[in-house]
Amino acid sequence: MNKQTSFNLPINLSKNEWHHNTLDQIIKDYGTSIESGLSKEDVNLRINKFGKNIITSQKKQNLFITFLLQFHQPLVYILILSGGVSAILGKLVDALVIFLVVLINAFIGFIQESKATKAISSLAQKLESETLVLRDGEKIKISSCLLVPGDIVMLSSGDKVPADLRIVSSKNLQVNESALTGESLPVEKQNNILEEDTLLADRTNMLYASSLVTYGQGTGIVVATGDKTEMGKIGRALATAESQETPLTKKIAKFSNLLLYIIIAFAVLTFIVGILHGQNIVDVFMAAVALSVAAIPEGLPAAVTITLAIGVNRMARRQAIIRKLPAVETLGSTTIICSDKTGTLTENQMTVKFIWVSGTKYQLTGTGYMPKGEAILNGNVTNLDHETFECLRAGLLCNDSKIIKEINNSNEYYHVQGDPTEGALITSAFKVGLDEKNEIANYQRIDSIPFESENQFMATLHIDKDRQKNIVYLKGSLSSLLPLCVNNFIKSNLNSNNNNSSIFNPEIIKSASNDMAKEGLRVLAFARGEYPLDKQSISVLDIQTGKFDFLGLQAMIDPPREEAKKAVRACRAAGIQVKMITGDQVLTASKIAEEIGLSDTTPISITGKELAKIKDEELPEIAEKTSVFARVTPEQKLKLVKALQQRNHIVAMTGDGVNDAPALKQADIGVAMGITGTEVSKEAADMVLTDDNFASIEAAVEEGRCVFDNLIKFISWTIPTNLGQGLVVLFAIIFNVSALPLLPVQILWINTTTAVFLGLTLAFENKSSKIMQRKPRRPETPILTKVLMFRIIIISIFLVTGSFGLYELELYYGASIEAARSTAVNVFIVVQTAYLLNCRSLTGSFFSLKFLSNKWLLSGIIIMFALQFAFIYLPIMNKLFHTAPVSLSSWGRVILLALLSFLFIEFEKWIRYRR
Repeated sequence: MNKQTSFNLPINLSKNEWHHNTLDQIIKDYGTSIESGLSKEDVNLRINKFGKNIITSQKKQNLFITFLLQFHQPLVYILILSGGVSAILGKLVDALVIFLVVLINAFIGFIQESKATKAISSLAQKLESETLVLRDGEKIKISSCLLVPGDIVMLSSGDKVPADLRIVSSKNLQVNESALTGESLPVEKQNNILEEDTLLADRTNMLYASSLVTYGQGTGIVVATGDKTEMGKIGRALATAESQETPLTKKIAKFSNLLLYIIIAFAVLTFIVGILHGQNIVDVFMAAVALSVAAIPEGLPAAVTITLAIGVNRMARRQAIIRKLPAVETLGSTTIICSDKTGTLTENQMTVKFIWVSGTKYQLTGTGYMPKGEAILNGNVTNLDHETFECLRAGLLCNDSKIIKEINNSNEYYHVQGDPTEGALITSAFKVGLDEKNEIANYQRIDSIPFESENQFMATLHIDKDRQKNIVYLKGSLSSLLPLCVNNFIKSNLNSNNNNSSIFNPEIIKSASNDMAKEGLRVLAFARGEYPLDKQSISVLDIQTGKFDFLGLQAMIDPPREEAKKAVRACRAAGIQVKMITGDQVLTASKIAEEIGLSDTTPISITGKELAKIKDEELPEIAEKTSVFARVTPEQKLKLVKALQQRNHIVAMTGDGVNDAPALKQADIGVAMGITGTEVSKEAADMVLTDDNFASIEAAVEEGRCVFDNLIKFISWTIPTNLGQGLVVLFAIIFNVSALPLLPVQILWINTTTAVFLGLTLAFENKSSKIMQRKPRRPETPILTKVLMFRIIIISIFLVTGSFGLYELELYYGASIEAARSTAVNVFIVVQTAYLLNCRSLTGSFFSLKFLSNKWLLSGIIIMFALQFAFIYLPIMNKLFHTAPVSLSSWGRVILLALLSFLFIEFEKWIRYRR
């Protein structure tokens, strides 16, 4: 029975120095016993004090409130105002259509955003499992949520770590911590004391909640549970990380506010001027209402939603799934992409790049686990000698993993079942022609010594194919194997009694290994020994006292994706910085960064330990200049994103682990991995890559820029209509015109039909061939630049003078007021059609584009003119909209005006961009 049942719970779970403290000190602090664990009384006390081992779920927002918030934006206010005005005017059908648009927009936003609240729940589920614990001197299985600080937990291969533990004892313990630290390979764990400033990823005496035991056994003391674990800290960071407003939503909100103020000012001005002219107050009020209706761009929210949705579909075809609509455009404004290394910039498949045998260094081509490649020597394909084959054979046979081949849609895929490093060794043997079945049959394994961290090697005992002797193959670190070797292996040794060779030189071997390690490669050594046939088992002592022939070295790396190299070049050409943030070693990360070309010079790199010493005020400048961040903690990832945002960057952040979730949420656009990503990271992200490939990010950026271009085209196209109509009503009041050239119902017709059948077709425009050759739009750049404002004013002048002038001209020629108004409506329809063609390219000539490249545009124009003819010539439309048929000469004058406006804008573009 534990003697410390009545202690005063002196445990301080916030100290977080367990990796630095001695085991005796931790046992004392936690009032526990390695021999008997906690007592039942202790457990009850601690459950009451510290609570259950679960992560507190974030309080969720009421679904109804989430839905109502979809209406809380200026653009929607304008639409609701528009619908209300239409209802006041008695146009219930128009009002119904406008309110329907508002509801559709709200439902789309609600469905998209309601998916983003599951991240904390996913975190809580990560901790739920059963675990073996020592209590009252007995080993029992309990739910992991019932663990308390001080519990003694026993783990073995395949177990999920249930809480943060300080290791008491271990045997060959290896743990996959990739979801927490980003480290791609399993980490060896053992009981030792570490420096106080040791980074999370390097704390080899600690086990963290939700990581997975891949090999061996271990026992540990629970030092933190629930919200106090490293996983719990990520949960809190995720809850407090701010979801960033996208550049688009910021600009649309600013633009909508400005538009709202202008509409109100113009409506008030119209009312005041009308009263001063002595006009009837009801007529003046209706004129002010008409101006409000005219100035409201009813089609803008629908256009934004539809354009973004089209972008979503295009991105999906390029392996990028968008979870939040505005994220489409954010990608186009991105200035920095912070990318993980493993699996995103690299293949996530360890690959042997070099084989070193007896002073000869061969290069092995091919990447990943696909068994296709050749041996290269001095730039030429070469045949391997017997000694090199024996080195590769050792890697194949001294191995417990398998390469699995799968066929999907006639394509072959290979993946490793087991350790990635062993998978690389199997593949290297396959590439040079070694057949696994034949080798296993010829060299039957009869015993083995698994890899142990204290020994740093693995050994297997085989019956030789000639059945005359047994062979031992060794695989491990150079420091563990080299002292065991006395010779280099050469073919003549096989028939020699003394196996004596003068070539063996440990210093040359060490130098070769160091040279490859400096290149960021992981180097393994191989050796071979012989025993008589009656030797049927081997022990560690046999290996430590034996004499072996040194076979050679195999150096491997997780190679960069070829498509990632191209994508990084494309991003840099587009003015986008790419930074690598990884849990891997700095040497390996820097080598990969250099290969994929993150910068023109040697990439500047910094480690998490160095990052921890940098002051907060200095971090933004350093973060901007640095290309590689290695061995960083989750908190540091979040700080880096915030630091870059302080420099006014639009930051895209990729990630796949639980540790990435807070940074994904904080980033302007979070990008999660679809294949390797955890549910937590996917729920926190704005976009999910279905192929985990950096090249898909570059493709998404390209599509994002296209989406933004098309939105700008629509806004540039639609504003002159609203401005022109508003000015027509305003001038009619100012100049005391007896009858308005445009009635409110006719204004609604123009706004609704042109937005749907003309403006929305711009959403289908193809991207420019030079879209990735220009710099990102600066975040502070307004939606409408001075150039676009100039064009909007010019087209508005054409619309105002044309509609007023031709309206008065029709009356002068004796036309009815209805026919004159129909001509004024025609001016807006036809001139806007001509301007639509101008807007297909904001910088290039219309004549440089293929007219049929946007078939929706041609269809929209045909439908629009069919409707307009019905508007003018059908009696029922004449009655509904107060119109009348017009003459061919009237059409001719309208078309001439439209042609003049079209040529003017094309000439302006030619003058401005001719260079």
